Amino acid sequence: MAEASTNRKRQLSSDIPEETLLRAFELMCTAKAMTDIYEKNAAVTSKYVHATSRGHEAIQLALGLQLKPQDWLSAYYRDDSILLGIGITPYELMLQLMAKRDDPFSGGRTYYSHPSLKRDDMPKIPHQSSATGMQAIPTTGIAMGIQYREKVGLPPLSRSPQRGESEGVKVFPPLGETEKGVVVCSLGDGSITEGEVSEAFQMAVLKKLPILYLVQDNEWDISAHVKEVRAQDAAEFAKGFHGLETRSIDGTDFFKSFETIQEVIERIRKERRPFLVHAKVPLLNHHTSGVRKEWYREDIEEQSKRDPFPRFRNKLIVEGFDKDELNEIESKAKAKVEEDYQKALKAEDPRPEDLFKHDYAPTPVTEEKGQREPKKKLRNKDFGSGISNPNSLILNPESKVVMVDCALFAIRELMEKHKECVFYGQDVGKRLGGVFREAATLAQKFGDDRVFNTPIQEAFIVGSTVGMSAVGLKPIVEVQFADYIWPGLNQLFTEVARSCYLTNGKYPVSMILRVPIGAYGSGGPYHSSSVESVVSNIRGIKVAYPSTGADLKGLMKAAYYDPNPVVILEHKGLYWSKIKGTEDAKTVEPDEDYIIPFGKARTVQAAAAGGSGSQSSITVITYGMGVYWAKNAAKKIQAAGGSSRVEIVDLRTLVPLDEETVFASVKKHSRCLVVTEEPPQNSFAQALAGLISENCFEHLDAPVRVIGSENLPAIPLNSTLEATMLPNADKVAKVMEELLHY
Repeated sequence: MAEASTNRKRQLSSDIPEETLLRAFELMCTAKAMTDIYEKNAAVTSKYVHATSRGHEAIQLALGLQLKPQDWLSAYYRDDSILLGIGITPYELMLQLMAKRDDPFSGGRTYYSHPSLKRDDMPKIPHQSSATGMQAIPTTGIAMGIQYREKVGLPPLSRSPQRGESEGVKVFPPLGETEKGVVVCSLGDGSITEGEVSEAFQMAVLKKLPILYLVQDNEWDISAHVKEVRAQDAAEFAKGFHGLETRSIDGTDFFKSFETIQEVIERIRKERRPFLVHAKVPLLNHHTSGVRKEWYREDIEEQSKRDPFPRFRNKLIVEGFDKDELNEIESKAKAKVEEDYQKALKAEDPRPEDLFKHDYAPTPVTEEKGQREPKKKLRNKDFGSGISNPNSLILNPESKVVMVDCALFAIRELMEKHKECVFYGQDVGKRLGGVFREAATLAQKFGDDRVFNTPIQEAFIVGSTVGMSAVGLKPIVEVQFADYIWPGLNQLFTEVARSCYLTNGKYPVSMILRVPIGAYGSGGPYHSSSVESVVSNIRGIKVAYPSTGADLKGLMKAAYYDPNPVVILEHKGLYWSKIKGTEDAKTVEPDEDYIIPFGKARTVQAAAAGGSGSQSSITVITYGMGVYWAKNAAKKIQAAGGSSRVEIVDLRTLVPLDEETVFASVKKHSRCLVVTEEPPQNSFAQALAGLISENCFEHLDAPVRVIGSENLPAIPLNSTLEATMLPNADKVAKVMEELLHY
C-alpha cells in the first residue's frame, strides 16, 4: 500500500485522509494496468469473456475503500475496482479471469468479476450472476434479513466474538449504531429497466431497509444507447419510490464520489433506510472482451476526455502531492500487475473431478426418525385451517389431521424452536393466513416481523431468500398457485439454484418454497396447473411432492434442516381430502421429531411378484394425486375379478429420486405404469419412464407406459371439460389392464 509522504506539508481541500487518497491512486493505477495488460494479451485473456471497470474506477474505489467487514456487497460484472477497494488482489482477480482452480470465488466455474466472498476481514459477497439487475432482489433480501436480525436481537453474523467465550458460546460485543452493517447493491444503468429492480426498490422503501443502490451510468446497453432505450435516468426513475432518497454525482470525480458515498453510508448506518446514488461515468473499455467498442461506438474519443485517471492524478498534484511520488506508485502498480499476471498464467487449472463438487451442500438428514403415528396428545382438530385456540390440546390418538394442517403444524413447531425461521408470501399474514388457510394463526402467534404479507411480486418472494439465507435466516415462502410461479423462475434458476455450485460451496441457499399445485374443483386455466417438469429440471434445487399429511410434515422438517433450496409441491385437492377417494391423505399427525429424508420413496401398496397371463403383476410409480388414482384403479380391477397384484410406489420426492426403490419394484413385477397429472409429452413422468426402460429393460415384459392429462395448453374451467382433460381411476385402470394382459 502506498504511504503518505511526510517530507512536505499539504493543505488538502478535502477531509479525505492522505493515506486514503494515495491508496485510491495506487488502486486506480492497478485497475488501469489490469485493463491494459488484458488488452495487450487479448489472445490469451479473451479465452474467457470478461469486462473491466475502465472509466468507472473513481466511483468504484470511493465505495470499496469505505466498506467494512460487517457490510454486504453485490458487485456486478464490471466492478473489479470495487473488489480491489475492499482488498481483493490482482492475482486473485486474474485467477478468476483465467478460470483457474484456485479462483477464490468459484474455483474456475464462472466469469471474471463474478465474486462470492466469505472472509472475516472483508465485506461479504453472496453469489453474483450475469443476469442484468437480478442481483437487486437477493441483495435487498440481505438487507431485509439484517433488519430482522436487528429487530429480534439475533447477533450479526460478521461480528467476531469477544474473548472469554467457552464451550461454543459466543459473547458478542455491543453493536454501536456507527458499526451496523450496510448493504450495497451495485447496478449498471441498463438494469434499471428490469422489472425485478423495481420489485427490489418497492420492498426497500416499504420495509425501510438499510441498503444503498449504486447505479453506474455509462449510457450504453452493449450497442443500445440511452437515448434509444430509457425514458429517464436512474435518479429520475427512483423518484417514483417515495422514501428512496437519491444523489446524482459525476462518478469520475473521486473526491466528490468519496464524500457522497461517505455521507450516504453514514446515514444508512444510523438511520437504517435506503438510498440510491446515481453516478455518471464513461465506458472506456469494451462492453466485454467479446463485444469490442470499435465495432459500433462513435463516442470513444469524446468519452476519453472524461477519463477519471488523469483527472484524479492532476487533482492530487494540485492538492500538493509530488509528481515523482505518484509516478513511482504507478510504476510499482504496473510491475505488480505484470508479476501477478505471469503468476496467474502458471496457476493450476481445475481438475476434471472438481466438476462434481458443491452441486448441493451436504444434508444432515439421512434417515427417517421420529414417530409417524404416535400415541400422544393431539392438537384440537379446530386448530389449523379451521381456526380456534392455537394452544388447545385433546387426547385422541386415533384422530386424523388433514394435509394442510400437517404442514401448518410443522411450520409452527419449527418457528417455536428456531428464531431464524421466517414465513412470508402473498396473503399469509394475520387477516387471512393464506388463501388455503395454510398459514392460519401463524402471524397471530409469531408476529408481523416473522409472518408477513408481500406485494404481488413472485420474483422478490423467491429471490429474496438468497439474501435471507446468506445472513443466517431460514425463509419459508410461498406463491399462491403453481400457475403464478413463472415470474419467480428467473430468480429460482439464476440466483437460488446456482448459488452453492457457483460459489464453490460458500453460499448454499437454505430456503423452502411452498407451491400449491394441481387441478381442484374447476379451478380453471390459471389455478390448476402442474409445473413439476419445469421445476424438477432446474439443477441445484430439491423437489418434494407428498401425497399425505404425514409425508408433508416429515418432508417439511427435512427441508428445513437441509441447507439446500427446496420446492414443496402441495396438491390443493389433497389439502382437505374433499375429493372422493383421497381420504387417505388425512393421517395421524406425526410427532414433532418426525422427519423423512429426501430421496426415499414409500411403497403405498405392496404386491407379490406375478408371472404371466392371469398371474401377471404390475408396479405403478407415481406421486401426489396420482397415488389415489392408482389406489382406486387397483380397487376397481380387483372388484371386477382382475389381478390383485398391483404395487404402488409413491416417490414423495422428485429430486432426488429414489431410483433404488423404483428399479427394484419394476424388476420385481416386470410391468410398469407411471402416473402423473401433467400432460405426458416432454414431462418428468416421460423422462422417468425412459430412465426405467434404460435400467430395467431386460426385466420388462411390456413397454413402460405413462398416463397423464391430455396434451393441451391449459385445463378448462368447465367441469366436464376438466374431467375429460385429467386422469382418473377409470382411465388408470384401463391402462393397468392393458399392461397386465400384454
